[in-house]
Amino acid sequence: MTSRERILGRVRRALADVPRDDMPYEQAVSRDYARKHGDRSVSETVELLAENLADYRAIVHRTEAEGLAGLIAGLLEKRGSASVLVPPGLDEGWLAATGVTRVADRAESTPDELDRVDSVVTACAVAIAETGTIVLDGSPDQGRRRITLVPDHHICVVRVPGQVVSSVPQGLERLDPARPLTWISGPSATSDIELDRVEGVHGPRTLEVILVGGA
Repeated sequence: MTSRERILGRVRRALADVPRDDMPYEQAVSRDYARKHGDRSVSETVELLAENLADYRAIVHRTEAEGLAGLIAGLLEKRGSASVLVPPGLDEGWLAATGVTRVADRAESTPDELDRVDSVVTACAVAIAETGTIVLDGSPDQGRRRITLVPDHHICVVRVPGQVVSSVPQGLERLDPARPLTWISGPSATSDIELDRVEGVHGPRTLEVILVGGA
């Protein structure tokens, strides 16, 4: 018997006398909480997102669709990136203005190989204004979770206003809980008991978010 089988056996024995409840989870849990705080216009929601992203030390850029490729090329050049990791479904036009070596998102890539990549560019699933959070769900234009956790520099493109919501409850409505969700609020950081902040421990040291208007 494996450890997994022993643990599951203990769970079954502990639940043996618990009556079965077939009520759907959506009905069993009350959903009468506030879905957002206050009434904001679309532009006010986007401004709140930008403000909270910056508060978490993400670097926020704004552009229209026609300027996106040039902006990404400029950010990679400024960073001095010689390689960029590209999810399989990323819009090819986003990298059309840069000659930086592209690295494919491959299942067999090792952590060492990913660590040698200078930057990664992805889209996102949704952005939440009240918490300054972007959420990735592993879709083709976002790639595997690890490609945004190992490289030190992440450029994430958010389509505005289509992908921006006010609150976490509104964001959850757009997400599939069965997908591998990664919630990002600023660059990776941690603090010790002395409150000394260290960035880049659990993910990229630098997060740049591009808000693309008209999408």
